[in-house]
Parts: sequence; C-alpha cells; structure tokens
Amino acid sequence: MKGDTAYSTTGEQQKQGKLWDSVKTTAFILGTGGLMFAAFRNSVTWHLQKFWGASGDFWQAQWERTHHLLGGNEWSIFLLGTAVVPTLVYWCFNGLLMVADVTGKPNFITRYRIQLGKNDPVDTAKLRQAVYTVLYNQVFISLPMMMLMLLIMKWRGHPCRQELPTFHWFLMELCIFILLEEILFYYSHRLVHHPLLYKSIHKQHHEWTAPVGVVSLYAHPVEHGLSNMLPVLVGPIILGSHVASIMVWLCLAILATSISHCGYHLPFLPSPEFHDFHHLRFNQCYGVLGVLDRLHGTDTLFKQTKAYERHCVLLSLTPLTESIPDSPKKAK
Repeated sequence: MKGDTAYSTTGEQQKQGKLWDSVKTTAFILGTGGLMFAAFRNSVTWHLQKFWGASGDFWQAQWERTHHLLGGNEWSIFLLGTAVVPTLVYWCFNGLLMVADVTGKPNFITRYRIQLGKNDPVDTAKLRQAVYTVLYNQVFISLPMMMLMLLIMKWRGHPCRQELPTFHWFLMELCIFILLEEILFYYSHRLVHHPLLYKSIHKQHHEWTAPVGVVSLYAHPVEHGLSNMLPVLVGPIILGSHVASIMVWLCLAILATSISHCGYHLPFLPSPEFHDFHHLRFNQCYGVLGVLDRLHGTDTLFKQTKAYERHCVLLSLTPLTESIPDSPKKAK
C-alpha cells in the first residue's frame, strides 16, 4: 500500500513538474512573441507614419497646385476627379485588354483565358456595339449623375476643399464604401435578375456569357444607373467625402469590375472566376465580395466547380487552367 502511495505521489509530482515546465515554456514563447510583435508593430508604425507624412505633404502640394490651376472652380475640379480621371483609367486598362481580345496577343495575357476557346478571337462587331453602349452610358448616364452628385454634396459641405483628408480617414471611408457597394450591388443585381426586369433590362449585359473587360459597363441605361453607378456613389454621398477620395475609390472600383469581367485570370491580380461564373450560369454569384452570396446560398453551385478551386490570387506564371484542369468529360 505504501509503495502504491509513494508511486502515486511521485507520478503526481512528475505530472505537476511537466505541467509547470509547459506553463514556463508557454509563457516564454508568448512573452518573447509578444515582445517581438510589439517591437515589429512599433517599427512598422513608425515607418508608415514617416512614409505617409512625407507622402501626404507631397500629395497635398500636388492637390493645391491642381486646385490653383483650375482656379478653384468646383465644377471643373469635381468632374475632373469623378468623371475624367476614372474614364481614362477605364479606357486605358480595357484598351490593353481589347488588343489582346482582338489580336490574340500578347500571349502573356491570352494564355490565362478562363473560358478556353471563347472570344478567341472576339467577335469585333459585337465588341464594337459594346464600346458604343459604354460610351453612351458614360456620357448620358454617368456624367449627369456626377453633376447631380456635386449639387448634393455642395449642399452638405465642401467636397473640393483644398485640404486633403488624412490617409487613416480615407482607409476608414474605403471600408465603408466597399461594404455599402457589396450590399447595394448584390440586391440591385438580384433585382434586375427578376423575370419582370431581366428580359427588358439585364439580358443585354448577359449577351456575353464569356465576358471581356469592356463589358463591365455594357448594360441597359437603367441598369447602369441603378446597379453600376448608385452602389459606388452612395458611400461618398453619405460620408460627404473629399473629391480626391471619391476619385481614388472610383478608379479602384472601375479596375475591380474590369478585372472581374476581363475573361483572364492573370497573375497577382484579384480572381475574376467568381463573376465570370455568373456570366456563364446566370443564377449564381451575384455579389462583389461573395459575402452575401454565402449568406443567401447563391454560391452553392459555384463551390462545386473547378472555378471555385481556381478562385484565388494566382501567385505563379502557370495558368490555373493547366495547374487545376477541368475534369475529363465522361463518355456517353
């Protein structure tokens, strides 16, 4: 009995000793990791503050120069930032994509085609019609909406003021812009897919089952105003944002939607697989980020496909259609 008691006591002591060693090891790891994280964070914060301080001074000086060059005219400043610059970004980016779509060159772009065998080459007559429609939407829908937006924002404040917002404030604005766009685009997009609206409005956009970049703004004028423009403008109007913030946001939104429609899964760029699948199947993947699709279950079919496996940032130069090929078709 005594031997059993001694053995039991020794075993408990060994367990306690191991437990104490584990606690000390854990405390050492957490303490060291915490100190390293704090040091790293402080270092990064210091460098970022130094960088953004110098960068902020630079951009503030450029903005004041532009403001002075335009004579402080709010209409000129606002339309330059919200209409001219985003439009130039749209056509420069999509112009390069159209060259690849029409000529099949450069191979660096075309080898990353998502829907193999589609738009190879693109139907030029169909593409020309898309270009005309986009130009119409930009001139007769987007431009008037920007002019109305300025009137609303002038009533609320001074969107063209000389002082730029801080970088931290802009980051907060950007988060709100993205959230509101996701909500408004998802539900407005679902709305135009309703049978009462689809045939007369949204069907035009879905003429392209294999989209190309310029198709991002190829839509019925009603859809362009309701689903393309409104979701990206509501955030800046609510927050009373500076025109510089609006300009950056619109350029980012234009690049994002162009990439989503481009038809190529290019290295180091956001994945377009999600929205490309929407054009292919129509009743899946309505949103931008996919958050509301997950909530409403409108991505279940997408998750069962190879496109879902490829829905990631490509970090190599090997096309995902090669590294994750489609499953071989079963013989009938």
